[in-house]
Amino acid sequence: MSGRSKKIKGIRASDPFLERERERYEFPLPSREFVLQVLTEHGAPIFVNELMSMLAILPEEETQFHRRMAAMEREGQVMINRKGALCLPDKLDLLQGRVQGHADGFGFMVPDDGSSDLYLGPKEMAKVLHGDRVLIRPMGLDRRGRREGSIVEVLVRSTTKLVGRLHSDHGVFTVTAEDKRISHEIVLEPNGSMGAESGQVVMVELVTQPSRYSPPVGRVVQVLGNYADPGMEIEIALRKHNLPHEFSAEALAQGEDTPTKVRKKDWKNVLGTVEREDLRDLPLVTIDGETAKDFDDAVYAEKKGKGWRLIVAIADVSHYVLPGDALDVGAIERGNSVYFPRRVIPMLPEALSNGICSLMPEVERLCMVCDMQVSAKGAIKKYRFYPAVMHSKARLTYAKVWDMVQHPDGEIAQQYQHVLPQIDTLYALFKAFSAARAVRGAIDFETIETEMRFDENGKIKEIVPVIRNDAHKLIEECMLAANVCAADILITKEHECVYRVHEGPTPEKMENLRTYLKSVGLTLEGGDEPTAGDYAVLLEQIKLRDDAPLLQTMLLRSLSQAVYSPGNKGHFGLSYEAYTHFTSPIRRYPDLLVHRAIKAILAGQKYTPAMKWEALGTQCSMTERRADDASRDVQNWLKCYYMQDKVGEEFEGVISAVTGFGIFVLLDQVFVEGLVHISELGTDYFHFDEVRKELKGERTGQVYRITGRVKIKVARVSLETSKIDFMLVEDKPKWGDQPAEVSTGRRNAPPKPAASRGRSKPPRAPELAIKEVQAAAPTTKPKPTNSRKRTAIVKQVKSAAPTPVLDVVKKVAVRKVAKAPLPAGTSTAVETAPLAAAKPVATKPVAKSAAKPATKPVTKPAIKPDAQAAAKPATKPRVAKPRVAKPAAAVVKVLTPEGMDVMVKKPRTRTKPS
Repeated sequence: MSGRSKKIKGIRASDPFLERERERYEFPLPSREFVLQVLTEHGAPIFVNELMSMLAILPEEETQFHRRMAAMEREGQVMINRKGALCLPDKLDLLQGRVQGHADGFGFMVPDDGSSDLYLGPKEMAKVLHGDRVLIRPMGLDRRGRREGSIVEVLVRSTTKLVGRLHSDHGVFTVTAEDKRISHEIVLEPNGSMGAESGQVVMVELVTQPSRYSPPVGRVVQVLGNYADPGMEIEIALRKHNLPHEFSAEALAQGEDTPTKVRKKDWKNVLGTVEREDLRDLPLVTIDGETAKDFDDAVYAEKKGKGWRLIVAIADVSHYVLPGDALDVGAIERGNSVYFPRRVIPMLPEALSNGICSLMPEVERLCMVCDMQVSAKGAIKKYRFYPAVMHSKARLTYAKVWDMVQHPDGEIAQQYQHVLPQIDTLYALFKAFSAARAVRGAIDFETIETEMRFDENGKIKEIVPVIRNDAHKLIEECMLAANVCAADILITKEHECVYRVHEGPTPEKMENLRTYLKSVGLTLEGGDEPTAGDYAVLLEQIKLRDDAPLLQTMLLRSLSQAVYSPGNKGHFGLSYEAYTHFTSPIRRYPDLLVHRAIKAILAGQKYTPAMKWEALGTQCSMTERRADDASRDVQNWLKCYYMQDKVGEEFEGVISAVTGFGIFVLLDQVFVEGLVHISELGTDYFHFDEVRKELKGERTGQVYRITGRVKIKVARVSLETSKIDFMLVEDKPKWGDQPAEVSTGRRNAPPKPAASRGRSKPPRAPELAIKEVQAAAPTTKPKPTNSRKRTAIVKQVKSAAPTPVLDVVKKVAVRKVAKAPLPAGTSTAVETAPLAAAKPVATKPVAKSAAKPATKPVTKPAIKPDAQAAAKPATKPRVAKPRVAKPAAAVVKVLTPEGMDVMVKKPRTRTKPS
């Protein structure tokens, strides 16, 4: 290596990362950072051969250098233009980021630099799939003011396999992805269906990625079954969210080789120096849910002076899962266990998660212990961590513990008499912890959790609320105490690790929250940076208010999402300066990392994982969100299956969310949520208030906000999209039922300008307009007169009636009079004489036949019909040729009960010769 180092001279010797490259490679190449530096200083596109000449790349290094440049191109650090020259994306005004698809065909690119998203239209999205990494050229703003971009290059294709439903159309097989963010139809290559039938769920491998001119092409690699098969919703969710659900052969083999009980050699000192203590005689107990199988934690408490001694024993998973082995590699990829209804996807094989690592009763198990001294006020005075061997004395559930607390002489208390004093001590300690929590100012939101119960066919039978009692809170407080101590030892010993970080609200969210609170007469103390205690004080103030659920929701949504990070920034919600996860290493990889770090601290060593701490924090945060999304998808599908036979039924519920496109309603008793689209809210224009989270009608003033109660009818249930649509059942007036806005008290006053009226009104029916003409017309019948006098009478009617009324008569009555029935006593007649040539006529009673509405103007024949001529014999019937004259303006005569004739000019129509 030293000989090789002598050859590195000239420009390559100035590489600031040369030593790092020497540590990694026997024959180091110029680092990526140095290549980018050279390209930047060059200031123009450059060909690869020229760059190799500048960097003094030797002939034997060319292959490796080309591979490095190809990797840099894939990651978007450089790009190659049409001439084949290397370019820097920043110099080309290009942005790098990840595509985020939408079910409607458009999408967005989320830039890596944290700037605002760029809109991608359907034409751009046709080139990529959701999750792809791309280079984008900003193209300005679209019509809605959003940044818009054009895809220059696809850097990474993230989707190679997907799950979807098979469809057949005239012999052509296509697959619709279950992930609705992928709107493309995947076309199957010939003979690529594997015999699957239309409608079945299949796994597809992409053969060709989408482009501007062609759709993606794939082939079926696995047929999962029919859509409604039991458990199919979980199979779809696993593949849709790319959840690892099959252990590698190496991991399974290692799991099988793991011992099923504690051996003598397991008692040896940890890391050679840390002694494992014996806690087998201590009455430790586990308290979990009814269906739990992986028991991570056990607790014990005893009275110590005025305070208590609390022992939290956690399964020692790190003793069996070593860094870099097959189980560890699989655990990093999974990140955590995923809990579905009736099924669990464990982070570790069941031989460990439900076997040697689970703290089952009446068996020896290895554990890591946090031994704490707690004061009478619930403050932790000191703590100590050490490895141990334990022997659980009972497997308790939350329901049993709560029954023992409430009924110390009851049947369950008698059954567990040997641990009853232990439960009483734990409950007294819990009360102290609870009081300390209130003093600390931790935020405590009240939420409703639900449980699905299934029938013998594996389908959901009912949804019931889970009652959270003090037994749940007792274990929660004990785990919080151990986690706080774990974070403290990491900080005290300055050992790097991942923390559970929950930052406070962002300035934008805080501004929106304060604006809303101000509108309801409330104030959140703390200025620009309120504490969790300020939130807790406000929550206490609003407990008795009618809108308390709405205010709690607004407070909750103002907070950020908790993540894993190597940088400690405290936990805002729990009001802790430092917090991490230590108590669940069976089902969370961050807890396993914390165990390894604490063991290294106890042995005076330092634990360094294979991945960087930042990357581990990002990975664990991603897997946590992925598991939540998958679980939510399964629950939504099961709820749709449960509601599909309830279409048409009516329920009452509470508004759980308000958006710009409608309201979400959570139904009482069944705890199912669905959407009432904005078009179903009523005959009005509804506007969404982002700050107040409400929809308000422009004309009616109707307001829909969170926690409002409504009555709905189930309109539609879609299993394919896992969506439920509701419609309100309250009687809503239709447009035609709205009363026309007529002047009141000032019949002859001109109407108000449109601007002063404020909002538009629905068009009035023609019969209403005719009634207004009647009301505005004189009560005396005018005498027959000549055309000039008659025109004056018409002008008099016009001046007596409001302008909008005559507009309706002109535009509506002529067209609609034949369709809409007129008021009693009113009839119509049609004349074809020009208005200017109209002669005075005496008003005569209208015959019954004339009372029928005319649909077309009747043109008078040029030759009068002669009844006698029809009786004369003729060899050939005479056909009268109609006279073609200039089209005349038709006049509609409206006869009112008072005898007033209203003549309205109709647009000219030409008479075609017969």
